[in-house]
Amino acid sequence: MTHSISALFISLLASLALLAMPAPSFASPAVPGTRKPAPVQAKAPVPAAPAQPAAAPAVSPTAPSAPAAPAPAPQPPADPVTTVTLSAAGDCTLGTEESFGYEGTFPEAWDAAGGDGSVFLAGVRSVFVQDDLTLVNMEGPLTTRGERQDKTFAFRGDPAYVEVLKTGSVEAASLANNHSYDYGNDGYWDTFKTLGDNGIMPFGYEESQILTVKGIPVGLVGINALEAGAPDQLQEELAKVKERGARLTVVFFHWGSELETRPDEDQVWLAHLAVDQGADLVLGAHPHVIQPLETYKGRTICYSLGNFCFGGNSNPRDKDTFIYQQTFRFQKGRLLGADPGKVIPCRISSTPDWNDFCPTLVEGEEAERIREKAGVADRES
Repeated sequence: MTHSISALFISLLASLALLAMPAPSFASPAVPGTRKPAPVQAKAPVPAAPAQPAAAPAVSPTAPSAPAAPAPAPQPPADPVTTVTLSAAGDCTLGTEESFGYEGTFPEAWDAAGGDGSVFLAGVRSVFVQDDLTLVNMEGPLTTRGERQDKTFAFRGDPAYVEVLKTGSVEAASLANNHSYDYGNDGYWDTFKTLGDNGIMPFGYEESQILTVKGIPVGLVGINALEAGAPDQLQEELAKVKERGARLTVVFFHWGSELETRPDEDQVWLAHLAVDQGADLVLGAHPHVIQPLETYKGRTICYSLGNFCFGGNSNPRDKDTFIYQQTFRFQKGRLLGADPGKVIPCRISSTPDWNDFCPTLVEGEEAERIREKAGVADRES
């Protein structure tokens, strides 16, 4: 009995010992090819942070803006364009033929004006002072010397008459015509010198000139086509001014037939030859009346500008005339082009009843008639 109680007591103690032992943990067997997960670690308790005063809401900082694109590199300024405005008028005979006497002549008008040369071009001076270069045909010498040539009409004027051109803002005059030698070589060279001494560039025959206008070298060629050899002389003189650096070339012809209102074949052929050889503007005189303009290869041809300040006739039947004006554009000394040009209608006298040698601008029906004669009635003035 005692033995049974003892055995029961020992068995009870063993059971209690088993209950007190921790239960074994059983890990799941690892699956081949599968990574065994790491055991989860318990986080240590974090002590509570002391209470802080409420902070103002945070303002998100503004994101920095992208840097500004660099300014484009400054471009060099465009080369400036230079303009040269040229005006041209016809026959200026500042004098008379000795057989005319005194009454109604240019010398009488000069005396009546008290020797004031500015009277004669006062009616057109407003045009000439606004251009850069004014050209005329100087038909007759200014001289007190020389021997009269044996011809029907031989003109001559006092050298003082140069004031007409000087005060009228004329800068150049062609001497290539059939009256420049009316008083021989002395008369011609006296005129050449008188013009030059008064700031007016004489040109013509073998004396082609370069006149610099606003920095642009302008070649001035005068050809008397009434004499033999004009085509050869034309080509020689054009080559001469080109070699001397002309960037604008003007040819002033003396040609055609008096009182003919249309150019003849020789005029047309010579004009076209001049353009083909490099002329930028072709002017003409001698017919004493207006002939129509032509545009050839973009260049203007004025076949006849008519009379202008004309002492060769005290009362010509046809007193119509005009000033031709055109503006040329240059950049870096190179000719870019020109405007279409314009005809400025005039009358050779301030009165229609006789010739007072004072060319004057006209308007209205008279101006339109002149524009029709010049063949430009459909152009804007």
